[in-house]
Amino acid sequence: MVVTLQLRQIDVQPGQYLTLRDISWAEFEAILDELGEHRAARVAYFQEVLEIRMPLPEHEVNKELIGDMVKLLLDELELDWQSYGSTTFKRPEMAAGLEPDTCFYLQNARRMIGKRRLNLSVDPPPDLAIEIDVTSKTQLSAYLALGVPELWCYANGKLQVFVLGEGEYVRVETSPTFGNLPIIEGILQFLKLSETEGSSAARRAFRQWVREALLTS
Repeated sequence: MVVTLQLRQIDVQPGQYLTLRDISWAEFEAILDELGEHRAARVAYFQEVLEIRMPLPEHEVNKELIGDMVKLLLDELELDWQSYGSTTFKRPEMAAGLEPDTCFYLQNARRMIGKRRLNLSVDPPPDLAIEIDVTSKTQLSAYLALGVPELWCYANGKLQVFVLGEGEYVRVETSPTFGNLPIIEGILQFLKLSETEGSSAARRAFRQWVREALLTS
């Protein structure tokens, strides 16, 4: 006997994720429609495997603070940027789709001004994406298929930076976007500060750290 369930009958607890297999592209699109745009859950899809994950509260706090620090870095460096948050990025021809925790257009920032609907057949993928807590095989495969050049992964108090090489992500010691700035150490330092002093104090202290680092670089 085959049992059919509706998504509203499935409850994914915070910090967990649900894996669905043998999901066609049409079913993936239908699931996105049913989930709707205003939701906490994130999805990743690659070649008929769909993951639906529900972030923990601390996941959202870290996502927002790391994203804010990236914005501060970009502004202090006077670099153009466009943030697309957790937008759903899809490439049907690659059977791939995902929603980053947050993402940025940097080199392609001006090209994306005013864009409200994305089509990765003609539009570039984000230049930098950030994932918190979990990056599964499905997520990584989707990132590769979408061709995102730079991926940051934060989990268990560690921040790792990966750049897209020849068909795979290669871990690097510092972000090519930010040159010689020791951004991994800096971001981790002020994430830690936020745990005792709060996010506002951490952002202010991070901005000052960036300015001092730029003076000495």
